[in-house]
Amino acid sequence: MSAIPAPARRAFLGLVAAAPVALAACTTPLGAALSPEEGVQRLLTAASQAAFARLIQPGGFYDDQLTRLALPAPGEGRGGAVLAAVLRTEAVQRRLAIAVNDIAVDAADRAAPIVFDSIRRMSFADALSILRGGPTAATDLLRRETGGALVDAMFPEVTAGLRGDAFEILTAALAAQSGFDLSALANTVSRQASDSIFRAIGREEAAIRADPRRTRDPLLIALLTGGAL
Repeated sequence: MSAIPAPARRAFLGLVAAAPVALAACTTPLGAALSPEEGVQRLLTAASQAAFARLIQPGGFYDDQLTRLALPAPGEGRGGAVLAAVLRTEAVQRRLAIAVNDIAVDAADRAAPIVFDSIRRMSFADALSILRGGPTAATDLLRRETGGALVDAMFPEVTAGLRGDAFEILTAALAAQSGFDLSALANTVSRQASDSIFRAIGREEAAIRADPRRTRDPLLIALLTGGAL
């Protein structure tokens, strides 16, 4: 599988690692109680940090059933008949599936800053109800607030990836089909990657709610265990 170049990965991991620290530094003073609004922000930041730390690793999407992207079904969209012919063997299917998921890994670094920026900018009409809500209540709100921004951010990276060496057989076959729309395929992959990112964040949120101590954030722990609610 492909890997993110070391300098880019170090920079990206630095961004992910710094997110909760930066949030904590600019909010609650030492000894002060954590407000529900800040609690939701810290919950989402911790969940997003953990999710991206997994996703940006080689195989971060493909090796996880929850986040694995599927190849578009043969016959889906223009050029579907050609796609069906290219995907006629299991070996080719697996190779292209891995390549699609590697593209998602490379595109995830475009999505992370948008997620963290959205968390910082979000306002919460009823933060207490979010904290008392279901296991992914905060992630569901984040997804609604973010809208299609992740798809738009990842689309250029995905488009470039689909033109790469791993897809030379597929793109060569489809290039002969004047009706094939590569951008439609890139959009489908980008949407799948966005869905996977939010599923990963939601899973981490649910895990934090089940065991707040995993965050090592005493204020968030107190809030989620009822001490500050």
